[in-house]
Amino acid sequence: MLPVSVRIYLCTVPQDMRRSFDTLARVVRELLGQEPQSGALYVFVGKRPVRVKVLWWDRNGYCLLYKRLHRALFRLPENISFSPAVQIDGKALAELLAGVDDVKK
Repeated sequence: MLPVSVRIYLCTVPQDMRRSFDTLARVVRELLGQEPQSGALYVFVGKRPVRVKVLWWDRNGYCLLYKRLHRALFRLPENISFSPAVQIDGKALAELLAGVDDVKK
């Protein structure tokens, strides 16, 4: 469970999931206009919503969670706007990471 004080930003622009720590940190700075070492979580989804990465700074280095679904999809929140990022809460992040069954089985 994440503390309520942790800010979580979902990047609404699909990202290349081959990107790693430094490139995603650059996306946070240049596209989202945020500081990647701020303590916030930054969530990135691939073009096809079966892969997600979460980037955050932990005192002295970046951490990266990478999840790939099998026969399921990540469902993005419905309140996505036309901005490059939306702020979500811990519940929305948990729902996104849970995924939903892929209807194309």
